[in-house]
Amino acid sequence: MSFSELAKRPETTPYDRLEALGIVLPPPPPPVANFVTHVQEGSLLFLSGQGPTEPDGSQHTGKVGADVSAEEAYRHARLTGINLIAVMQAALGDLSRVRRVVKLLGMVNADPEFAEHPAVINGCSDLLIDVFGERGVHARSAVGFGSLPGRITVEIEAVIAIEDNDNAAQ
Repeated sequence: MSFSELAKRPETTPYDRLEALGIVLPPPPPPVANFVTHVQEGSLLFLSGQGPTEPDGSQHTGKVGADVSAEEAYRHARLTGINLIAVMQAALGDLSRVRRVVKLLGMVNADPEFAEHPAVINGCSDLLIDVFGERGVHARSAVGFGSLPGRITVEIEAVIAIEDNDNAAQ
């Protein structure tokens, strides 16, 4: 069965889709300053900004549009999405509790002349839709910044609506 066929089947779980994509979730990256990776308030889970951190702790850095291409930055945004999902897993214990990805804020460490911010952040958006299906469709902002912490190429934060443990969806 192809991934697109699998993704359309309502009985598939986010874990089935991750496996079909060949993604093994890493441990969530630790905070880089005085904050926590997530805060739950009622049925909303607020995820702090994550960056393109590899499982070994190395990060992708550079100015998008100058020394990093939009295509490379798309892959960095996808990696950032994997890290956001790892935080969701740690926070919720079960990705089936994700009722909806509500909102993303995607920040690109961009050259002043760079104009493809949405195409870069699509790396994360595409992944979330692949993993969560219709529940992954979200509102979003994609903006450019003069710099990001540690010169990382992208940083993305998210707001997630969640089910309580008794009502977790498949």
